Amino acid sequence: MNPYDDLANSVIFKIKKNKISVKNKDSRLEQIGAGRSAVVFKIKNTNKALKVFFPPHEHIAQEEAEIYQQLQGNSHYPKLYGSGKNYIVIDYIKGFTFFECITKGIRIKESYIAEADEALLEARKAGLTPSDVHLRNIILTPEKKIKLIDVARFKQTNGCKQWEDLKKAYDIFYTKKFFPKRIPAFWLNQIANLYNKGFLRPSNMQMKRKPFVSTENRIKKSS
Repeated sequence: MNPYDDLANSVIFKIKKNKISVKNKDSRLEQIGAGRSAVVFKIKNTNKALKVFFPPHEHIAQEEAEIYQQLQGNSHYPKLYGSGKNYIVIDYIKGFTFFECITKGIRIKESYIAEADEALLEARKAGLTPSDVHLRNIILTPEKKIKLIDVARFKQTNGCKQWEDLKKAYDIFYTKKFFPKRIPAFWLNQIANLYNKGFLRPSNMQMKRKPFVSTENRIKKSS
């Protein structure tokens, strides 16, 4: 049997009032995150992470595994080591998400935005359509490199503008001297809630701004 199967099968979820928590797990697993469809664990004494999807989202495991396979060899994305009916195993990425950077006051440089833009361009060249890109799935590593995780929605064709809106908000607000570079998680979550309801969307704002220049366009202009 696949050794990862045992670890994934050890994870028992508890559902109470539409909230899901981990009731039991193998002692080799350290919970490091949770999202809308899965819980993520670091496999102790390794540099690997186990992502286990809970009901009724188990089918996403196969979808995300296929996307990571398309991205294999790309340094901006984790390596895929294995998958099962309700889990995937990928690189454990050290660092802080852009969300954590803002809550901790770690400055997000324009070069980091450009590198994330480049990583998404590489995904498109691999035949994918990146969607649902937000502050929590872009990681700044200790080496000041950018990694992207949570790619399950990289095959959607819904015309998601979230990344473009983030870049515009970065240019319109974050780069200004008066704008705070450290914001409590509570307020970031409130902003995200308003955005998801259709408010505070830079793409809907009629404001003059200089266009964001991607890494690809920078290269074209300099050549």
